[in-house]
Amino acid sequence: MRRLVIVLSAAALALAGCGGAPFPASGASAEDRAVEEARNAADKAGDRLYSSRVWPARDVAHRAAGLDGVEVMKVTGTSTAGRGMRLVLRTSGTGSAWGESEPVTVTRCFELSFSTTTEWHRYGTREVACPPGAPMTFEPWPKTPRIPDERLARALPRVPSGGTVDEAEVRAAVASLRLDPKIGVDVRKEGNVVGVALTARPHPYLDDAPACTLARVAPGRTSTWTPGRAQRMPGEGGCDAGSAIHPQPPPH
Repeated sequence: MRRLVIVLSAAALALAGCGGAPFPASGASAEDRAVEEARNAADKAGDRLYSSRVWPARDVAHRAAGLDGVEVMKVTGTSTAGRGMRLVLRTSGTGSAWGESEPVTVTRCFELSFSTTTEWHRYGTREVACPPGAPMTFEPWPKTPRIPDERLARALPRVPSGGTVDEAEVRAAVASLRLDPKIGVDVRKEGNVVGVALTARPHPYLDDAPACTLARVAPGRTSTWTPGRAQRMPGEGGCDAGSAIHPQPPPH
């Protein structure tokens, strides 16, 4: 009999270790587990919003509203500076427990705090009563201005082979486009080559590469192109006039 008990116990342990047990062996109810999952969702949202920089509170809330499975119910404070700001987020979670036939899904609200001194994954997350009413809504983020690639290509001068590139003429061609003030312009000359970079950066909270068009004016050839996304990412240095003068090879 003792041998049989030992064999059965070993089999049970093996089953649990292989994921055979449908629920963890603890006393938490299905609702407890669902609430914990909802809390984890709020914390993960906090990780996505985390920044040591100063941001307007409404921008932080706007960013939160764009996260999957997250609704913004309330925002308190004006920015992450000083004492910071607080967000109330509504999330959901699903949990199961031994002895309960059906999974339980709950919706809960959690308050998170953000400031320039907030530490990663430490947002003082606490469950609160959900404020009445519908979740907050926001206007779309400002659109990134479009760079007129084709007009730039037509406006730039063509210098014959053996000729001299005039930087002032290139600058005048770019100025004639009357670009949106939000488009950055970088013009530089090295030797007998002039490089041009036009950049339009998305809203700082949008996770995207800036729009960028490069142009190179040299004797015998004027060319324009858009570098690959990897080269356009911040810190890669692929979107300035120097990159137009000395084009980077395409990524492998």
